[in-house]
Amino acid sequence: MDELQQVIARAQEWLDGNYDEQTKQQVREMMEAEDKSLLIDSFYRTLEFGTGGLRGLMGPGCNRMNKYIVAQATQGYANYLNRIAKEGGFATLKKGDQVSVVVCHDCRNNGRLFAETVADVFSANGIKVYLFESLRPTPEVSFAIRHLHCQGGVNVTASHNPKEYNGYKAYWEDGSQVLQPHDQGIIDEVNKVQMSDVLWTGNKELIQIIGGEIDYDYMMAVKSVMIDQQSILNQKDLNIVYTPLHGTGRQIIPMCLRSWGFQNIHVVPEQMVIDGNFPTVVSPNPENAEAMTMGMNLGTKLNADLVIASDPDADRLAIVCRNDKGEWVIINGNQTCMMFCYYIINNMKRLNKLTPDMYLVKTIVTSELIRKIADKQGVELTDEYTGFKWIANRVRMWEGTRKYIGGGEESFGFMAFDAVRDKCSPSAICLICEIAAYAKDQGMSLYEYLMNIYMEYGFQRESTINIVRPGKSGAEEIKQMMINYREHPITEIAGEKVIRIKDYQSLTETTFDLSNPRNIENAKTTKIEMALGATSNVLQYFTEGGLKVSVRPSGTEPKIKFYFEIPAQMKSVKDYAAAVEAAEARIPAIRQSLGI
Repeated sequence: MDELQQVIARAQEWLDGNYDEQTKQQVREMMEAEDKSLLIDSFYRTLEFGTGGLRGLMGPGCNRMNKYIVAQATQGYANYLNRIAKEGGFATLKKGDQVSVVVCHDCRNNGRLFAETVADVFSANGIKVYLFESLRPTPEVSFAIRHLHCQGGVNVTASHNPKEYNGYKAYWEDGSQVLQPHDQGIIDEVNKVQMSDVLWTGNKELIQIIGGEIDYDYMMAVKSVMIDQQSILNQKDLNIVYTPLHGTGRQIIPMCLRSWGFQNIHVVPEQMVIDGNFPTVVSPNPENAEAMTMGMNLGTKLNADLVIASDPDADRLAIVCRNDKGEWVIINGNQTCMMFCYYIINNMKRLNKLTPDMYLVKTIVTSELIRKIADKQGVELTDEYTGFKWIANRVRMWEGTRKYIGGGEESFGFMAFDAVRDKCSPSAICLICEIAAYAKDQGMSLYEYLMNIYMEYGFQRESTINIVRPGKSGAEEIKQMMINYREHPITEIAGEKVIRIKDYQSLTETTFDLSNPRNIENAKTTKIEMALGATSNVLQYFTEGGLKVSVRPSGTEPKIKFYFEIPAQMKSVKDYAAAVEAAEARIPAIRQSLGI
């Protein structure tokens, strides 16, 4: 049977099965259309439940986000939760007690429908559900799981993806996204479930609506992140413009800012409207400059000190401040993480709050300048794999023995405290405003504060290149690229000799002695220790001149990512633009060395 015949057979099952009439009509229209590409894409496979859950285009079909696929996934997750409970595998559950979960959604279309579907299926399986009354930030879901002593949770969100998408994030009892071995355990259970196995009829007695009481407790928890209240009191009129980009931060983030003492908060009114179509932006991704345009326009009108945004599920943030010429500049994710870590260390030390048991976390592809800062100040810093579930795992491993004071990654996320085990924009936004207040109290702008970090620790420019290779052939090409890099190690990048290679798939680090001929005989290989002994298909190269290149195929998209960290000379604050230009001028040579 060829692919089209298989697709038609799967589509026919939906026409013959227990699906609603509107869905069946949409399937009929796809089957009757002359162009079968939409039908094929909707039915050629079942949307994969991966290590983080589900994410895909909304619509009818087994390869789409819809209430049927959501219910099927939830049935598998419920089966796994009940099995682990029976085996006594939960630290937060006494034997015989009822399993409980938190369920929520963000602003996306169908969010409430999917969340209520999730709640119904969980409750039909005897699991107590704490269902948020309406949309809430992803980090508040993480907080609520811990706060209510639940064993898991689901947030219906596709983060900052385009409006056509929705998704399903699965959480574990510690409030972090599911990690091994439970991620694979859930996947295995989900893959066993047939649509006929799904228990649809919810038990209303097991569904408890939550809302304002959790908001208050979460807001108070966020307030605990504050380091220097005096700077905020001195600069309570810091002029802040905030936009939620139509998403879930619209109420909680202004509330949190006011609870910290900031009084001069302005919002972008057009983007305060909850709307899953995101009508004012091309894409609701605060990493994109276009998404910040309305905020910057309002900031110009109000002569604001900074403009801040959160993405639709309010886990990521973006910061815009004025440079030395008064122009708006977007602070990138590496710079954001670096400022947080620098400020936390230095100001906790200044206020005698820093203790020897405190530590920070970054991901392996995040700026090495953060390590320079931590090492100089004598603060422990660990490197983890990409994704906040790995940062949360480190917190879990060291809980009760060491104190976590912050962690982040280059993709515009920061986790400022351990009451939340995922990236958290409400706490990060409040903290960056505290940093701006402290800087202003010292006669500096936030931009000048960043420049001073570069002057103290050296400048480097971070850049990311994404090579997209769609389809089966693209996946094979990406796989072959990684094989080639391993079988034919790169010895030179942009004219600089490679002195160290880290391979996280084999967990080996190879260091070369450049005083002798560069070959395997004079290379020193050591073991890389990573949490849970986990491996990842990542290669990193370090050169004699300070270049760092990381290569990582995406686990969720048909692309391979290249992360560059490029040092350049910066003798004074005025040299920043020239240093950026000099670093970026080296990118073509780096790409040539990598064959991309």
